[in-house]
Amino acid sequence: MSRIGRAPIKVPAGVEVKINGNVIEVKGPKGQLSREFHPDMQVELVDGTILVTRPSDEKEHRSLHGLTRTLIANMVKGVTEGFTRNLEIVGVGYRAAKQGNKLVLTVGYSHPVEIEPAPGIEIDVPAPTKITVKGIDKELVGQTAANIRDVRRPEPYLGKGIRYEGERVRRKAGKAGKA
Repeated sequence: MSRIGRAPIKVPAGVEVKINGNVIEVKGPKGQLSREFHPDMQVELVDGTILVTRPSDEKEHRSLHGLTRTLIANMVKGVTEGFTRNLEIVGVGYRAAKQGNKLVLTVGYSHPVEIEPAPGIEIDVPAPTKITVKGIDKELVGQTAANIRDVRRPEPYLGKGIRYEGERVRRKAGKAGKA
């Protein structure tokens, strides 16, 4: 039995959960999320906890069990606390700025790169070399942060580029073998 899948999800006060067949809607103080799950997974709301069960021990059902439970738990956490992903910019002259709703990156190209956040995503620039991506949908927050990082990935020789906060970049020696 899946250790993750069989763990119950506690529904905090102020969070409303609706289960309509295989569509689950979670409404909380930060917003509302809705997601359709595999029809074989059984989701029940019992005494303020959400339980996910699987119909059999087939490989597909075993793999969907933990996934379904984790996605629902992320929805509950998202509407109560929200998710944050921090990025940092390393490089001389590399910086970020915010123009209205857009993020403008100056990272060594001949032109500044503008990124428009998806609905439900908020991008902050607390410092010219720091970017914060916030939202209630964990998947969307992570994808937006990955798209920003893809504008200029950290390179292995000088370490310049956009990286996640705390990410370690493996460095290579240059042509002369300098370290």
